Amino acid sequence: MNFTKRHLIIISLTLAGLFNPQKTLAGEDIQSKIDEYIRAYEEINWFSGAILVAKDNKVIFKKAYGKADYGNNIPNTLKTKFRICSLTKPFTAMAIMQLEEKGLLSLNDTLSKYIPDYPAGDKITIYHLLTHTSGIVNHTELPGFLTDRRLKPCSVNETINTFKNKPLEFNPGEKFEYSNSNYILLGLIIEKVSGVPYGDFIRDNIFKPLEMHNSGFEYHGQEIENFAKGYVLANGNITDAEFRVMSNAHASGALYSTVEDLYRWDRALYTEKLIDKSKLNDMFKPHKGKYGYGWGIDEIFNKKISAHGGEIEGFETYMTRFVDDDVCIITLSNFEHAPIGKINIELAAILFGEKYELPRKAKKDRAIYEKYKDYVGQYKLNQKLTFHITQNGDHLFCQLTGQDKFEIHPESETEFFPRGFDATITFERDEKGKVTKLILHQRGHTVPAPKIK
Repeated sequence: MNFTKRHLIIISLTLAGLFNPQKTLAGEDIQSKIDEYIRAYEEINWFSGAILVAKDNKVIFKKAYGKADYGNNIPNTLKTKFRICSLTKPFTAMAIMQLEEKGLLSLNDTLSKYIPDYPAGDKITIYHLLTHTSGIVNHTELPGFLTDRRLKPCSVNETINTFKNKPLEFNPGEKFEYSNSNYILLGLIIEKVSGVPYGDFIRDNIFKPLEMHNSGFEYHGQEIENFAKGYVLANGNITDAEFRVMSNAHASGALYSTVEDLYRWDRALYTEKLIDKSKLNDMFKPHKGKYGYGWGIDEIFNKKISAHGGEIEGFETYMTRFVDDDVCIITLSNFEHAPIGKINIELAAILFGEKYELPRKAKKDRAIYEKYKDYVGQYKLNQKLTFHITQNGDHLFCQLTGQDKFEIHPESETEFFPRGFDATITFERDEKGKVTKLILHQRGHTVPAPKIK
């Protein structure tokens, strides 16, 4: 449960049925298995970052992996600061609840109270913004975002102007649809009501009281000590991620933190340090889409969780809280390709004695690489979807219509797997040795796709 727009291959990887019950592990076994698991991802260049696992008010595992700066050979540490991306949203929701507790706003306030000329602003409430039920289009999916607003400093009002006149995607309150625009608007409301910049409000009302000294708002051009650089894996190589002006993300994603600071945040959510218990409980009540106020609410292993993830160029983050078990798992990575959601679930599997698997290893074989040219082409899945298989040197890639391209790795001459997905792609040949189709195997499903070109 990542509460972002990332797509999986065709058949979504669901939580139910992934793991079978196993015996509960002792503390040292848990630590060694977590380390073994994360090191396996580190070895294949699929994780760099920091991990913290805690239970019953005690940290049972915390460790950093990989590098904060690969160019200068600077390792990640537990003090390394990472962009937390959409994990900013729970802090924004908390700020709103603090202002409500002080009587400075109401969740029933309409948007028109704060932006009088906002179209349909008299129908959209703060509650709708908090729960992603406003119907407002997600501005990061609009034309111009990748080429303009992602790359140049942009004020909150400038960002709002890009979507305020767009038609609503549905009537407010009708359904759940994740939209960064909702939390951009909440950031503006926080600033208007409090009279201070959003970053200052979070610092003074959350970070300082909780002694989160290594957390803050990333202003454009700011030099931040012990800050991780973001990376992506390209053709098997660790490469600098694309540039992003983070301050533009504002209340939807511009905060940074460390695993230790985020654990202080977790501890505070069991107390009344920030808001009283009744309002805290309101934050974690699920609404449409199993979303509370800045938190996703769900179950894993028949255990209730509140969680949120985030992704942005060069970074992946996830925080999962098993609230009835007093368990917190925090994963911060400066690899945008790291399968953070899967990692967090499997760390929980280790902790609760459930079944998990180490990442699959690719077979390195020149004879296999030389056959890649036979697999290149187009494979028809159905009337709307086609697999596009392409080659770049010793790397084979797959792209499904309308989705991102990803690398597939060989387990044998004919069987390949993508990192981060529970899937296998098999290529089949006819009696003459010509490749005629691929077959997708995922979660018990077998889906053939004949080669058409």
